[in-house]
Amino acid sequence: MAERILVVDDEQIIRESLGFILKKEGFDVEEASNGREALEKQEKKPFDVIVTDIEMPEMRGMELLGEITRRTPQTFVMIITAFGSIETAVQALRNGAYDYILKPVDFDDLLYRVKKLLKYRSLSLENSLLRQELNRNYDFDRIIGKSERMNEVFETIKRVATSEGTILITGKSGTGKELVARAIHYNSHRTNKRFVTVNCGAIVETLFESELFGHKKGSFTGATMDKEGMFRAADGGTIFLDEVGEIPLHLQVKLLRAIEAKEITPVGMTDSQKVDVRIIAATNRDLRKLAEEGKFREDLFYRLNVVEIHLPSLTERPEDIPQLAQHFLNMYKHQMSRPIKGITNDAMSALMHYQWKGEIRELENVIERAVIFCEKEYIGIEYLPEYIRPSNGNGTAYSAASGHSLRDAVKQFERTYIERQLEQNQKDKEKTAKALGVSLSSLYRKMDDLGIPTK
Repeated sequence: MAERILVVDDEQIIRESLGFILKKEGFDVEEASNGREALEKQEKKPFDVIVTDIEMPEMRGMELLGEITRRTPQTFVMIITAFGSIETAVQALRNGAYDYILKPVDFDDLLYRVKKLLKYRSLSLENSLLRQELNRNYDFDRIIGKSERMNEVFETIKRVATSEGTILITGKSGTGKELVARAIHYNSHRTNKRFVTVNCGAIVETLFESELFGHKKGSFTGATMDKEGMFRAADGGTIFLDEVGEIPLHLQVKLLRAIEAKEITPVGMTDSQKVDVRIIAATNRDLRKLAEEGKFREDLFYRLNVVEIHLPSLTERPEDIPQLAQHFLNMYKHQMSRPIKGITNDAMSALMHYQWKGEIRELENVIERAVIFCEKEYIGIEYLPEYIRPSNGNGTAYSAASGHSLRDAVKQFERTYIERQLEQNQKDKEKTAKALGVSLSSLYRKMDDLGIPTK
């Protein structure tokens, strides 16, 4: 099936010329004279790529870009701009556009960029599908740890994996709650069905009900098409409600009904729909205390807490740190093709004495950073962040409160790494984005956030 492209420009001669060239290459092309018309066509049947001018009546190209990015992010947008409006094009890239082309349009350049964009889109969607649908081998061996506390966790996971009970996973952020949830799913009889993750803390409260249970077209402002919702998407499989304590109180009764009656009612509909979903929830908050304070429904808490799996923090199992560090070292040295053999005793001692407030996620970031900068066979203490290294030779690691917060350290590392990549690629941002494995628009956004000049 030919890729679908929409050309949007208020000048008829430009619109028809671009459409003619693209059609000759075998693309399925439609035209629109302004952003409003383009959005109407997009809502009927989304396009693969939209090529749009910026200055148009009724709805400008930047506004159209915002609507497309919000409603159908799988559609890639290319901006047409005049030579004197490069800054506008750069702003468009920051706002989610994938490429831009200058007026007067060079047809060969247009075809090259469109084909390149479609190829990138195909790879992007393929990778996204693989991440979501591929039944990865989530064996219990992927959960690292040999301590007594972790052995207790392993035994519980093995017992509950083949059951249908609702599970509540508790523990601090970064302890690996999602990994445990996936291990349970992929070792259950639902392994061939979908595992759907919902980050309850990242959903806007007004859209929560729609995201979980779906909605009918026209049920509220902005509902331009039917949406199935996360529960319907997970039908037959498992839904993982991460940060479940963030679900708004007035919607918790609907979640309770979904668990007890195994049915949901999409927004704008009166008839309920049956769903067959196993629920695994996770939280870093004390739901029992929240229930006592009236901030979380007590009946929902007991329905979620059929089986609780508590993941210990690294301070509760310091003996697992060497194994975890070696695991991340093996992973990143292979990814980066670095001939690193191991970690020195001094560096490992520093890792074990540090108070990991960011838990396993922070440890992984530190090892990844060390692999990037290490120029020797072994990662020594000089390749660890300053706030982890021992001070005054007494073997006590810096705490995060000694002037170097984790956020500041990560930002400094990101800035240094991006600047080094830009230098290696002679300031060519397209090559740099490719080397970093991000889109050009993402690179511009990151540079802007970190204060790196974009010109």
